[in-house]
Amino acid sequence: MSHSILQALTLRNLMRLVRPIAVLCSSVAIIFSGVFPLLTYGDVPVSTIVLISAVLLVGCILIHGMLTHALNDYTDHLSGTDQLSPAMLSGGSRVIQEERITPGLLYRFGLWLMGILLVLDMILLLTGQYRLAILLLVGIWGAASYSLPALRLSYYPLAGEWISTFPSALFLGLGGAWLATGAFPLWSVQNAIINALYCIAWVMVHHIPDLDADRQASPIKRTSVVWCADRWGEGFSRVPAIAYMLLIALCAIWLAVSGRCIAAVGIGMIVLLSIWWIWKMDVQQPSSVTACEKKLLLLAIAGAVLLGIFV
Repeated sequence: MSHSILQALTLRNLMRLVRPIAVLCSSVAIIFSGVFPLLTYGDVPVSTIVLISAVLLVGCILIHGMLTHALNDYTDHLSGTDQLSPAMLSGGSRVIQEERITPGLLYRFGLWLMGILLVLDMILLLTGQYRLAILLLVGIWGAASYSLPALRLSYYPLAGEWISTFPSALFLGLGGAWLATGAFPLWSVQNAIINALYCIAWVMVHHIPDLDADRQASPIKRTSVVWCADRWGEGFSRVPAIAYMLLIALCAIWLAVSGRCIAAVGIGMIVLLSIWWIWKMDVQQPSSVTACEKKLLLLAIAGAVLLGIFV
């Protein structure tokens, strides 16, 4: 990694890029949801569970906090959407706009980091750590495909959330049980799917303040939110988030049918409250949407913890 990149990546700039509060809150909750039930497995030592959790958390910080944000900040700067964003919780990390790191340096940092992670992935494959290698590769794919040309899937409706974000969030949730047992227990699949869907629902709300900025970007950042608003009107920018919440409601029924009644009731209540907040927010006021985002993040944490405890 070049000297200029290392000079720019001060601790303060890295913290700004990573956005640790949001990354850690969401990541720790999903990891907890996927590993806490393992404590009931008599043949999985606590030390192993702690080690797996630490590995997954480090992976989240490197891939979600650093790689995804670096590539997305660079791409959204080039298209112009971040410069026009209201920049409350949306609009990227602002390291470029605040001239903390130049676009070129940030892009090179992203490529360097991706290269290092790919080399690490090859080492894991060569040493027989296939599950870790697959988890790492899914994370790299999510970050790269979301922002880098020629795919740049975040600029197309449905593509960014389903082809990039969902697999990354899903495998983060599945990773704990898979690494510890070599299998995908039903509870881990249920927890991972629900957490991943809630993650996407939150991202859909996150895109709402950027409607105008994304429309003026070149190329246009036609997220699912932009597509719905352009087709039916600004008020329908809520539709993608509500649609994902309804998918979670179906998963709550699945929980109940499989005997996880307490978890089902809890998730059902979280879905109802989430939809209520999404419906009541003023989509034309960034402050209203930001307040909703913060409340949804708290509900996401509560839901993940609930799923981890009531298996």
